[in-house]
Amino acid sequence: MKITMYPPEQQVRGAFDGGKITELKPIGFPGEGSAVKRVGPLFYWAWAHSAVEGYIPLHPHQGFEIITYMLHGHAEHQDTLGTQSKVAAGGAQVMQTGSGVSHAERFIGPDAEGFQIWFEPHLSQALQRPPAYYQYEHEEFPTAAAEGAAVKTIIGADAPVQLVADVRMWDIELAAGASYTHTLPAGRSLAALAIHGKGRWAYEDGEASFHHKDFTVLEAGAEQASEVRLHSDGGVRIIVIEVPTEVDYPLYQKRQR
Repeated sequence: MKITMYPPEQQVRGAFDGGKITELKPIGFPGEGSAVKRVGPLFYWAWAHSAVEGYIPLHPHQGFEIITYMLHGHAEHQDTLGTQSKVAAGGAQVMQTGSGVSHAERFIGPDAEGFQIWFEPHLSQALQRPPAYYQYEHEEFPTAAAEGAAVKTIIGADAPVQLVADVRMWDIELAAGASYTHTLPAGRSLAALAIHGKGRWAYEDGEASFHHKDFTVLEAGAEQASEVRLHSDGGVRIIVIEVPTEVDYPLYQKRQR
């Protein structure tokens, strides 16, 4: 097991709409200088905030699968497929951009907060598929609760979001002193972002502490699965994404300054 911690200072900051939307990016776009360039097919991850309201006008996408997952407030979406939609906290908007689509987005507060995360399927194949848009409300996602832990599945397993890229995603909340155990199969990685609180990752070689806004990447070995245990110190909420560390198709090569 390999574990690497990236505090906010090693992440990238950005802004839209004259600063009405601000972003902390554990994984930035090419040239932005984030310490993490990608994790397998996990290509981009931005944590957006808008105190009142912010707007990003119509812009194009191709190939990538993009999820907007809201923590607070609302997100509005419109696109060239004719979609007009609005999702509340706990809900998700999913674009499989395929051969190409343009969309505009608006974050509506007060204190709107959410993630936009990009996943990379086999792009030459994705470009042959028509674009599609899906929306899901909080109540549509399965949540398992036990012993101070609530684990909401966002992508994969019994969740409504099913992507072409090999991805699983969870929203995990732990009460003070609670824990959650995850078996990470051989050849796979976890990317985890602490959205409040602090805690510890315990694994066979020791443990690593994290705090609010820390981004952690955990990699199982190529030949052997690893068990990791997430412990909460005083309560924690964390987003966890599991992907293959390597894929069997060519990935877009980011160009870094």
